[in-house]
Amino acid sequence: DVETAKASGRASFTEMVSYIKKHPGIRIVLVEKTDRLYRNLKDWVLLDELQIEIHLVKEGVVLSEDSKSTEKFFHGIKVLMAKNYIDNLSEEARKGQQEKAEQGIWPTKAPLGYKNVLGSDGKRIIAVDPAVAPIITKLFEWYAPGALSMEEVAERAREAGLAYRRTGAAVPVSAVHTILHNRIYTGEFVWKGRIYKGKHAPLISVDLFERVQDALSGRYKAKQRGVKKSVFAFSSLIHCGHCGCALTPDIKKGRYIYYRCTGFKGRCPEPYVREEVLADKFSQMLSQLDIGAPALQLVSEG
Repeated sequence: DVETAKASGRASFTEMVSYIKKHPGIRIVLVEKTDRLYRNLKDWVLLDELQIEIHLVKEGVVLSEDSKSTEKFFHGIKVLMAKNYIDNLSEEARKGQQEKAEQGIWPTKAPLGYKNVLGSDGKRIIAVDPAVAPIITKLFEWYAPGALSMEEVAERAREAGLAYRRTGAAVPVSAVHTILHNRIYTGEFVWKGRIYKGKHAPLISVDLFERVQDALSGRYKAKQRGVKKSVFAFSSLIHCGHCGCALTPDIKKGRYIYYRCTGFKGRCPEPYVREEVLADKFSQMLSQLDIGAPALQLVSEG
């Protein structure tokens, strides 16, 4: 089984367990060694409940209900060691990704518009994908003026041939939304909440990216939907308390106005908030203000 076992649910492992359950006459599992059978505690418990014999060839061990308690004890230690091995691999992988980010190298799978290649130093880097990059650039140019909706821009991209590399499937609206939020196309990128200067070639300018973020934050959304901008009472006025990004308004069912984080610095866990809730909070704060007669007189005269 060449799949990762960081979490339970390996396809081949699950298939084997299902087969054993459907064929009660099968009572033996033959495996090379402990860390090839189960590399997490859930898999260990699952096989233990099946009450089968486990033959570990390289270790010369046969485990069953009749095994001595010491054998089961040492086997449990091996399972924990195997889990520690997987956890350590994961930890080292995260360290490697962080090191690459600090070197200006995008640490993981290339986004649409780029492809993973080997650099001159033998490290995996991202390079411009000439077949897709021009469409990505066009996406930003189409959306920046604020005249087209996300759906219209996505349709243009599909007509231009934007599709996933592996499957060839057309890219949906949600993926276009993600692309337009992704700073990596400016030559910079966000990793673990920090912005890094990348070594890869940019597809758009920082100015174009910022104009697209303005459009995404709602400054032009009212115009696109045929709604007066004054409907969005708090547009451009409030920011997310979690990450500091702007909150953008959105209308649900043609009448309910919600605000959500733009996720400019990366995916944000903050949920939607109703405009009525924000209005109530603003009212509470404003009620604490004491303008004073002189200042009120100046305002009225102005």
